[in-house]
Amino acid sequence: MASVQQVDGGGTEPATDISEDELFDVLANQRRRFAVHLLKREEADSIAIGDMAEQIAAWENGIDMKEITGNERKRVYTALQQSHLPKMDDAGVVDFNKDRGIVEPTPALQNVDLYMDVVEGREIPWSDYYLGLSGVTVALTGAVWLDAWPFVLLPDMAWMLAIVVAFAFSAITHKYYTAEMKVGEPEEPPELT
Repeated sequence: MASVQQVDGGGTEPATDISEDELFDVLANQRRRFAVHLLKREEADSIAIGDMAEQIAAWENGIDMKEITGNERKRVYTALQQSHLPKMDDAGVVDFNKDRGIVEPTPALQNVDLYMDVVEGREIPWSDYYLGLSGVTVALTGAVWLDAWPFVLLPDMAWMLAIVVAFAFSAITHKYYTAEMKVGEPEEPPELT
């Protein structure tokens, strides 16, 4: 069940926070990640489970929605109805009305953007990158301060500008990269792009 909190006026309102454990549990399954992505990008306040099943089946099979078979749609629909959406409802991420076949996002879902530093292949995490960049700039600053050769060839202000540019370029690149990985932002879920 979704947790609730008291609000002035005596009513209840769904909580906007979800514990890390619940969030990781919800995001542990690809179909649930697809459902979260779909709900975050939808402009409507709710979505029918059938429409959700069609889109998720298309993403899973790498085809257009018009090309999905009845079996592909039914397999996703059944899993969503019996397992995934009730689990998401229990975590407080969605409001799932099984009788009406309607799924509505909760305020907690709006707080789910990108929770993890996604690292693929030989990439390094952004936190390690920034730590390394900081180490290089500390060493550079020390060498400039000690007037070590060849760092004396350029004025101190040029080295300071180089450091600022390095961090600014890194931050812009990081912002662009994470914007592409946000749930609900691009047309397709981040793991398909």
